[in-house]
Amino acid sequence: MTVKTSISLTDDQEAYARSLVEAGQYPSLSAVLQRGLEMLRRDNEVRDAELAALRSLIDQRRAGAFVDLDEGEAETRAMLQRKRQARARL
Repeated sequence: MTVKTSISLTDDQEAYARSLVEAGQYPSLSAVLQRGLEMLRRDNEVRDAELAALRSLIDQRRAGAFVDLDEGEAETRAMLQRKRQARARL
């Protein structure tokens, strides 16, 4: 189903949309705007999914054991040292 609506565009936006139609990339101004809205919708869906994943990761981290900064840095240094030693053996 399609719905007719009225929108306002800046001169630059209108000129760009018309240039896309004239270049044959889209059949009409409506098609240009529909494509733009679909792209925006998809971008928002991806962003929402990424935020949900990050929130889930944060919740998992909060539920786990806490490692203070000094301990975390010491573990990181030890891991890097193990990697360097393994690389040196190659």
